[in-house]
Amino acid sequence: MGWTALAGLAPIYPLYALLFLDTGLSQGQVSGLFALWSVTGFLAEVPAGVLADRWSRRGVLVLSGVLEATAFALWTVVPAAWSFAVGFVVWGAAGALVSGTVEAVLYDGLAARGAGRAFARVHGWTTAAELLVQVPTAVLATVLFAAGGYALAGWVSVAVCLAAAVLALRFPSPPPSEPAADDDVPLGRAVGTALRRPGLRLVVVAVGLLGGLDAIEEYLPVMAADWGVPPAAVPGTVLAVALTGALGAALAGRAARLPTATLLWLLAGSGLLLAAAAGWARPAATAALAVAYGLYLAVLVVAEARLQERITGRYRATLTSVAGLGIELGSLLVFAAWALGGAAGVAVLFLAAVPLVRRALP
Repeated sequence: MGWTALAGLAPIYPLYALLFLDTGLSQGQVSGLFALWSVTGFLAEVPAGVLADRWSRRGVLVLSGVLEATAFALWTVVPAAWSFAVGFVVWGAAGALVSGTVEAVLYDGLAARGAGRAFARVHGWTTAAELLVQVPTAVLATVLFAAGGYALAGWVSVAVCLAAAVLALRFPSPPPSEPAADDDVPLGRAVGTALRRPGLRLVVVAVGLLGGLDAIEEYLPVMAADWGVPPAAVPGTVLAVALTGALGAALAGRAARLPTATLLWLLAGSGLLLAAAAGWARPAATAALAVAYGLYLAVLVVAEARLQERITGRYRATLTSVAGLGIELGSLLVFAAWALGGAAGVAVLFLAAVPLVRRALP
């Protein structure tokens, strides 16, 4: 979807942490804002999926763009600690609205055209676009900040988010799902019944854990610096890893045709490469890190595609949001593993995911 790439072009993304610090907030206060953002997304994740399924998926995506624009407008007009906190609550809700809805809209749109099997390929390219858009976003942020500071970057971000909302208005309404046994019962019972199906439950858990592993991205600059990459070269190194990850995601359509055993080897290989890079701890080790990230994202996209294939009935966005909730919990495991053992600790978590994925994927 070009929509996700457009939404990622807001030039405030690379700048907002600096905005907070330049406004006078301490490092601890900035961390508190990030925690508030995360907690909001966690609490809103499943209700947002329910809203998408019960009301309108297209409407939810439009609302998400408007809410994100509102958050950035508030930061731009009143740059203060309280406005940053309110903005993060609003932005957290906006992110939750998108989380399960985008995949549901994409899968149902393809399925309506008899192309449901193409989901892994299209979703892979979408994931790749979300990573690749970091390049023009960084350039745009640099140019706008030089021309008009945080204010100009903020207002352009508002415009980008509103443009994404307008684009979402053009999405076709999803066709009605085929009737399923859970369609005539209350939502909570329907979702609970669906999750009690062993095949679906295992895939939801596997996607939650695999998606949570993507929190390793937060530590890419730390690993590069710790392994001896000069400070001036750290941004370029991180970008190279992200681009390799984009390549892996883009190849997910091909990976989806591989036997499950091969996918497991790819996931295990990513963990082993990460462990080897952590042990080597030299600038050249970032090449192994990049390959590990690419292999991992290919497997993640395939797992997400298998999840969509398993979901039936009207609650696709809701169940995808349940997996999103698992991703939030999985990211906490990554943070804990990093605190205990750094990159090597996270590598162990990658390897520990292999048996679960083996059980979840047919």
